[in-house]
Amino acid sequence: MIKFVNAKINLGLQVLRRRPDGYHDLSTIFIPVGMNCGMHEMPGNLCDILEITPAMQDSLTVTGSDFSCMTEQNLVWKALVAYKKKVPALPPVAITLEKHLPSGAGMGGGSADAAFALLMLDELAGKPLAPQELSHIALSLGADVPFFLINTPCLASGIGEILSPVKIPQLTEKWIVIIKPSEGISTSQAFGLITPHVPEVALTAAIQCPMQEWKHVITNDFERSMFTIHPDLSNLKQFLYDHGALYASMTGSGSAFFGIFGDEQAARRCAENAPTPFATFTKL
Repeated sequence: MIKFVNAKINLGLQVLRRRPDGYHDLSTIFIPVGMNCGMHEMPGNLCDILEITPAMQDSLTVTGSDFSCMTEQNLVWKALVAYKKKVPALPPVAITLEKHLPSGAGMGGGSADAAFALLMLDELAGKPLAPQELSHIALSLGADVPFFLINTPCLASGIGEILSPVKIPQLTEKWIVIIKPSEGISTSQAFGLITPHVPEVALTAAIQCPMQEWKHVITNDFERSMFTIHPDLSNLKQFLYDHGALYASMTGSGSAFFGIFGDEQAARRCAENAPTPFATFTKL
């Protein structure tokens, strides 16, 4: 069984408050990108490739752009271990993960790999788990892992695990460019520098505005602190606007940026001229 694993972007990311448990309450919109992998993207870099087959013993092989993680720390392996605790009758499997999505980008690559692994393992086992049980396992692996079980645009609240599907008509027939510099950003570092606050305009209201107004009402709260310690990142956002983006932003806690474009040719030119090692475009 083989699956192409897509990424996500965050449309807006508001860090509202710090919780007693040390986590933060958020408001963000997750949007899947790269779901039609290979149809529109610049070759091969907006999806991971995950294969799971029956085997004599459990194993995980990781190849591609990022395979430095120890097996025991890999979220796909953790997904396998967690799933087998719930379904111990699952026969041994060999998992091969070919990585193309960049790490430290805020695109949810590792979380997506884990979620897709859970779905594939459940299918191999004959789907014994209810969706709520699978979502519970996913949340134990990471706050944004449950989103990839749904894989449709969602308003996320809580720590990112409370999901409500949303429709955003402004994104119809739009294109997206995603660029990422060589450096990544640690999520813990990003949260350590942020000052939580409740914005004047809630994200649910902001997305109702015309897209040309989004730059004034939809913000990623991590940008201000990240621009302070990585000033070159602000140049990437400006690069997207200079090349015709209707809206541009950091995704997640960075370091990738995305720009939304009205037509394919403008998106293609932007991606081809990007001053970063990772640049791609796709239709939303």
